[in-house]
Amino acid sequence: MMMKALVMEEPKKAVIKEVPYPKPGKNEITVKVKACGICGTDIHIYNGTFMPNYPLIPGHEFSGVVHEIGEGVTQFNIGDRVAVDPSLFCGKCDYCLSGRGNHCVEWKATGDTENGAMAEYVRVPENTVFRMPNEMPYSEGAFIEPVACVVHGMNQLDLKVGQSVLLFGAGSMGQLLIQALTHAGAGELAVVDVAQNKLDLARKNGATHTYLTKDVPTQLANRNKHNGFDIVVDATGIPSVIESEYQYLAPKGTHLQFGVAPEGTTIQISPFDIYHMDWKLVGSMAVNHTFKAAMNWMAAKRFNTEQLISEVIKLDEVPEFFAKGKAPDIMKVQISFD
Repeated sequence: MMMKALVMEEPKKAVIKEVPYPKPGKNEITVKVKACGICGTDIHIYNGTFMPNYPLIPGHEFSGVVHEIGEGVTQFNIGDRVAVDPSLFCGKCDYCLSGRGNHCVEWKATGDTENGAMAEYVRVPENTVFRMPNEMPYSEGAFIEPVACVVHGMNQLDLKVGQSVLLFGAGSMGQLLIQALTHAGAGELAVVDVAQNKLDLARKNGATHTYLTKDVPTQLANRNKHNGFDIVVDATGIPSVIESEYQYLAPKGTHLQFGVAPEGTTIQISPFDIYHMDWKLVGSMAVNHTFKAAMNWMAAKRFNTEQLISEVIKLDEVPEFFAKGKAPDIMKVQISFD
């Protein structure tokens, strides 16, 4: 049996082709994909700047229906509506055994290092599958993985109620962070982006102030040192932007690097400033046993994700999307298989 899939054969080359159907092995499930989000990481993989492993079927933000179960599967039945944590941890190394699975020494991920969900079917381990509420649309189910990344970022951040926050980047991940920061008790929440439509949405999602990137040097000229922000969050992944963000960080402040910068890029930062300002610099790598918490948050309808979908396309249209590139005013693009 064959199926249709998008295959990244090498950097800048994504094609639709027929590939073998992924039959489940022991303790595995084959999921019929219903919705799959296109992530910034997928664009990095397309460009060859994030853990390239070709050929690869990408796609790690997805939901679908259990199509076939392998030997030993006990928790799911054919027809169950599910979302899938792409994390593939070994479960045996020191990092896995101490709650740091996202740094597993054998780290892999469905859609990043192993074939993913930009295909009609995808094979995954049973222990990465989560049953969705019956009333949750598949389009929302495909947002659980991004929300799980946000949950990990929030755990890393350890926000205190009432703290001031400055966030750079109001794309789909930025908008999820805005909603999470609002729910978690941020006080002032200022957001920066190049697109006015994203800033308008940021206001609706909880931002108290918004600034176009070009206006930041003048609008925030006095927001440094003791007048800076308790927390600065990067959701752009753009090295030049990241480098500029530290000037707005107050003493004892925390900078969260959430956006994925191209591997190998660097920024300049003063080690004296880190020492003298008592800064804390933290990262947030993917998902770390946070998928269930994200599912709970989504099931409780704490997030409005429908507003973040700029476009829904079919699998056949994905190569053109990658070749054309993502416009600055576009947020989430999802692939629908219905």
